[in-house]
Amino acid sequence: MAKAKTAYVCNECGADFAKWQGQCGECGQWNTLQEFVVSSGKKASRDARFDGYAGTTAPKVVALNEVNLEALPRFSSGMAEFDRVLGGGLVPGSVTLIGGHPGAGKSTLLLQTMCYLAQHMETLYVTGEESLQQVALRAQRLHLPADKLKMLTETDVEQVLNQAKNLAPKVMVIDSIQVMHVPGVESAPGSVTQVRESAAFITRFAKQTGTVVFLVGHVTKDGTLAGPKVLEHMIDCSIMLEGDSDNRFRTLRGIKNRFGAVNELGVFAMLETGLKEVKNPSSIFLSRGEGDVAGSVVMVVWEGTRPLLVEIQALVDESHFGNPRRVAVGLDNNRLSMLLAVMHRHGGIHTGDQDVFVNAVGGVRVNETAADLALLLSVLSSFRDRPLPRDLVVFGEIGLSGEIRPVPSGQERLKEAAKHGFKRAIAPKANVPKNGIEGMQIIAVGHIREALDAI
Repeated sequence: MAKAKTAYVCNECGADFAKWQGQCGECGQWNTLQEFVVSSGKKASRDARFDGYAGTTAPKVVALNEVNLEALPRFSSGMAEFDRVLGGGLVPGSVTLIGGHPGAGKSTLLLQTMCYLAQHMETLYVTGEESLQQVALRAQRLHLPADKLKMLTETDVEQVLNQAKNLAPKVMVIDSIQVMHVPGVESAPGSVTQVRESAAFITRFAKQTGTVVFLVGHVTKDGTLAGPKVLEHMIDCSIMLEGDSDNRFRTLRGIKNRFGAVNELGVFAMLETGLKEVKNPSSIFLSRGEGDVAGSVVMVVWEGTRPLLVEIQALVDESHFGNPRRVAVGLDNNRLSMLLAVMHRHGGIHTGDQDVFVNAVGGVRVNETAADLALLLSVLSSFRDRPLPRDLVVFGEIGLSGEIRPVPSGQERLKEAAKHGFKRAIAPKANVPKNGIEGMQIIAVGHIREALDAI
């Protein structure tokens, strides 16, 4: 047997080095290099056994316009919100990595999907962390049809793929990739080497057989997917199931998708019977209290291919310490500090001696800059203790010189707000339609001073 060669791979950026060192020379992170087996004679023999999945015809070069676009027909998962995040449905031969915190509902979502698909096609659910009895009890608790779903409890990748070859499922779930291992690789399950090798074998099987594969992945303390960064390059789609244990709503967000739009958002409600899709997500993010309250304003965020209405709340209070606090929940904390400086310099509103707290209602995470104007107006409303109109919607990006920049899909945002009964809007000038929107008064602003004068 040939002598095994090793390299050291960075968990953060995927760079590899010939020898171990404390700091990664590519991304600068410390203590992120782990040993990875590059090649061995035993590994080559395993590769030869798996060559049986592929056909014997050699690939040929074709022109781009000759590619058959109907070769990958999609089919539904049974949940419209799940299909939306995946780009329109399941693609044969695709590998999807779904991550989330413990208890977020990853196994529940996949079990519901697999029980539905099992009624129409051959499916296989591989569980390495839970016993078959635990999965069966969950299916019974959720009142799912479990008569046709095939189950397998195994952590050996070779055994799993041999069973899958005999069964020939259309959809397969691996729960989870961190407990899988490839025999002959001298590393513990969950290490960089094992995760990378296991994912490579499973991905190769999916591509050669046209099987839809879902990989369940754990997350680290900071909320990112655990394992080597190169794992994200192997797969076709990476999605995250987010939501706190004390909140019954879960959001499914697409991080990477080779078959659709990224940052697509699906919303589910965790009920006694499992996850139920929310048809109108804006309704759960607009559960506003009775009466006018200072520091509250509604904005329109763009998630993937659709707009969502989200309430932004702010609380400004006199600071009793030498260093005023700046706390943002669901928003960028650094951007909050920058916007407060812009409001002071170009709007004349001084909050340097005040504690400022902002929150995106409903547990949603707002990542785009279109929330800038709504954030500042909610802060000003709380600072002056003067409520904003309940039928007002606001969005726009603010630059360091105080200008209000246009945001993508501005007209679609206004139409979504008008559909939910909002009568007034403050928006960037470039986003205002020429003919206006029926039933809505739109105030076009180009600078932060104009927005302050408008309210």
